[in-house]
Amino acid sequence: MKFEAILFDCDGVLVDSEPLTNGVLCTMLNEAGWALAPEECMRLFIGKTVRSEAARIEAHTGRALTDAWMDEFYARRNAQLQAHLLPIAGAPEAVRAVHARLQGRIACASGADRFKVEMQLAQVGLAPYFAGRIFSGHEMPATKPAPDVYLAAAAALGVPPAHCLVVEDTVTGVAAGVAAGATVVGYSPSPVGHGTPEALRAAGAVHVMADMAELPALLG
Repeated sequence: MKFEAILFDCDGVLVDSEPLTNGVLCTMLNEAGWALAPEECMRLFIGKTVRSEAARIEAHTGRALTDAWMDEFYARRNAQLQAHLLPIAGAPEAVRAVHARLQGRIACASGADRFKVEMQLAQVGLAPYFAGRIFSGHEMPATKPAPDVYLAAAAALGVPPAHCLVVEDTVTGVAAGVAAGATVVGYSPSPVGHGTPEALRAAGAVHVMADMAELPALLG
C-alpha cells in the first residue's frame, strides 16, 4: 500500500522521554511508600497515563492520588525533560524526509498531555513539522488504547485511517492504531523503555523497526 499520511506517537518514537518521565514517577512512588524498582516501574507504566493507573497506585501506597500529587509529578517531570530530553536517534532526519515526501501530511498523536507534547517537540526542534497537527489523548473521549486520538489526527489531515501509517513503540499505542483502522509499524531499538518486538507484533504491528532510518522506505 502507498500511504498518504504518517501519524507518530511522541514519547519513545520522536523523543527519548520515557526514562526521564518514568524515573520521576518511580522516585515519587517510592517516596509515597511503594518500594518499586525502576525496571518494574517502566514495565508497569510504559504507554499508560498515571491517572489511568490510579487504583493500582492507591492500592500500593495507601494514599489517594490527589491533584496536588499529580501537579508535583508534572512539575518534576517537566524539569527533568527541560534539562535532559533528547530526540530519538534518527527521528529528526526521518521526520524531515517524510514531511517533504508527503507534503506535510504528518501528525503527532500522543496519549500524553498537550503541554508535554508541545514542549518536547519544541525542545528537540521538531515543532515546525507538526504545527497545527498535534493531538492529545487527554483531549479525547478516551485515550489509548482507544483509537480516538488517531481517528482525530487522520480526520484533521483529511486522510482515511486505512491510508495512514502509524508509528508506535508500546503495546497500548499499537492497539490504538490498529483499532483506528490504520497500518501500524513498531519501533523497538531496545527492550528498555519500549515494547519488545514480539509484543508489538502480537498487538498488531506489521513490522518492527530497530532504526528510525528505516521509516521513509516504508511509505511504498
